[in-house]
Amino acid sequence: MALGTLTIALVPGYATLGAAAPILILLGRLLQGFSAGVELGGVSVYLSEVAPKGRKGFYVSWQSGSQQVAVIFAALLGLGLNHLLAKDAVTEWGWRIPFVVGCLIVPFLFWIRRMLEETEAFSQHKSHPSMGQIVRSVGQNWALVLAGMLMVVTTTVMFYMITAFTPTFGKTVLMMSDKQSFLVTLFVGISNLFWLPVMGELSDRIGRRPLLITFTVLMILTTWPVLHGLVGSPTFAHLVEAELWLSFLYASYNGAMVVYLAEIMPAEVRASGFSLAYSLATALFGGFTPAISSYLIHATVDKAMPGVWLSFAAVCGLVGTLLIGRMVKQYQARYSATVVGASL
Repeated sequence: MALGTLTIALVPGYATLGAAAPILILLGRLLQGFSAGVELGGVSVYLSEVAPKGRKGFYVSWQSGSQQVAVIFAALLGLGLNHLLAKDAVTEWGWRIPFVVGCLIVPFLFWIRRMLEETEAFSQHKSHPSMGQIVRSVGQNWALVLAGMLMVVTTTVMFYMITAFTPTFGKTVLMMSDKQSFLVTLFVGISNLFWLPVMGELSDRIGRRPLLITFTVLMILTTWPVLHGLVGSPTFAHLVEAELWLSFLYASYNGAMVVYLAEIMPAEVRASGFSLAYSLATALFGGFTPAISSYLIHATVDKAMPGVWLSFAAVCGLVGTLLIGRMVKQYQARYSATVVGASL
């Protein structure tokens, strides 16, 4: 992931490399997405294995919750850069600074990885599957991985919409200032950080599926109307209201989805199956959400069209949730009673 981020930060501009410049940035973006999915898979499974009984949702929700610290820091960095640098400087080279700063944390991450102990569930295995066995097992469970990918489409599209695309949407579509756009991103990060563990805890109490189904339906019904209303009255207050509502929907769904995905994957492919579903969805859907949203606006001349993209992503999540509900019954012999109970 650091390599993808560094590629985006350091690749020369179009004037120097020509068409190779945007291609390299695209490759860096894809590498970011795949790497993020792989990391999230391992972290989520680790948290689910160290969590006390009945607290998996709360514990695993901090995987996504910790990301919001980065969102908050990025928003503050954006505010700082726009305050210290001229607008032309930000456009020409200042935009690269956040990507470079993001790479500085890599040594710290390696240190954390070295300090973590293996979970009891991992240590109990006398032998671990080979790469060939993992590939075969993932192939045998391809339908489950695909359904999981559909579920991740919802959360990754929502996340990139309310974080990465918000500054662009605020500035270029709603004609707000850089400061206002980054302030909204800051508010979204704080909102996500609050709601994610709350909804993770709630999923421990009432189950995962009720939250997943409820909030995908709410996304389908409300995302376009909310953005349509915002476009009709593009004030800073309305942008904050719209983004905080989308933040609530995202966090409510994600707080239950990540732990659910960790639970429904067969033990032998829990990390690899989760990572594959997450990385594919993030790279192919989430990472391209800003570009797709901008394209839809220009192609249809409808500034609220990103809401349709959000609704499509929510449909994917709803379909994935319903499919997995049926699949669990077919895989019950391979699941523990705890997993089946949480999934149903």
